[in-house]
Amino acid sequence: MVLSTGHSKIRTAVFISGTGSNLKSLIKFSKTIKSPISIEFIFSNNLKAKGLNYAKLYKIKKKVLNFKNKNLSENKLLYILNINNIEMICLAGFMKILSKNFIKKFKGKILNIHPSLLPKYKGLNTHKRALKNKEKYSGCTVHLVNSRLDSGRIVLQKKVKISKNETVASLAKKILVQEHKLYPKAILKLFNL
Repeated sequence: MVLSTGHSKIRTAVFISGTGSNLKSLIKFSKTIKSPISIEFIFSNNLKAKGLNYAKLYKIKKKVLNFKNKNLSENKLLYILNINNIEMICLAGFMKILSKNFIKKFKGKILNIHPSLLPKYKGLNTHKRALKNKEKYSGCTVHLVNSRLDSGRIVLQKKVKISKNETVASLAKKILVQEHKLYPKAILKLFNL
């Protein structure tokens, strides 16, 4: 990460598709003294994403583009991020795959959080797959985004023990609690703070 943390915080956008619980924990983190980021923008591909409410609550700019035409949406988005001087992107439950071109424009400055211990269980239905394979542990991973799905350099991981009678829902809940702690820690690690 070549960004320097001088006195001003790094202008960050968070991309969401759903409830935005990781967004909420990132906003809270961004308001702490030790945080190197300030969240200036929230983007979603889903008009009904509950997480968009945090934009209003915390007075953060937001934009929704439906990604039906990916190329068009990404170009609009790049333009918006540019005029808002966004330097870094945090994907937090964003369910669209960004193009190579988009990723290249933000090379090394896009982070993602994934609900498994990568490289295991890339993509969707991670909890279901971990349980089906009788894993003893699962967890979450914060990684840099590259053009291959869930394959970028791992910044930080947190292991979660899978209990005997674990369900997809109970495991998801357990891991989400850890995600909220891991994402801020990974950002601090990225900036060597």
